[in-house]
Amino acid sequence: MPLTTLDPQTALIVVDLQKGIVSFPFLHPIDDVVKRSRALIDAFRAQGLPVVLVNAAGGAPGRTEQPPRHRILPEGWTDLIPELGRQPSDIVVTKRTWGAFATTDLEAQLKAKGVTQVVVTGVATGTGVEATARQAYEAGFHVTLATDAMADVRPEAHEYSLKYVFPRLGETGSTEDVLDLLAKGRAQQ
Repeated sequence: MPLTTLDPQTALIVVDLQKGIVSFPFLHPIDDVVKRSRALIDAFRAQGLPVVLVNAAGGAPGRTEQPPRHRILPEGWTDLIPELGRQPSDIVVTKRTWGAFATTDLEAQLKAKGVTQVVVTGVATGTGVEATARQAYEAGFHVTLATDAMADVRPEAHEYSLKYVFPRLGETGSTEDVLDLLAKGRAQQ
């Protein structure tokens, strides 16, 4: 189903494109995810719309069957990749859970800017991206997912999120679909 619209105050959320994560063996080439996310970043900035860059600096403290992958994060692990071209106007959120909203002030920052919709990209599809999209939806934002600007290391998680979860949280489409809607929105202003 094609994307229908973008609200006038839509924010872009780019999840976990950071030095310590982009080296993982993703299902899809990470360079493509970065390139498409950057195209969206540039388009959002050009229209004066909020860009949120999210990095992960640990995990939730709860007990799990699987031990944490990293007890101590290596130097530079949380650094956002330079390809994102971080700007002073960007909202930068450091999370310690899978989603970008749960333990941060992201919801309050976006609502203070009048944001009613978010577009989500990044990694990993079935964890950071999905958790952020779920939390955005639960916070009352309209959610759009640029499915060709995300990847996962687990094919089954990526496919499950795309096929079963994302259609229940919002609308899905390609980076080009989102860029087209941004251009149409600008033309109508």
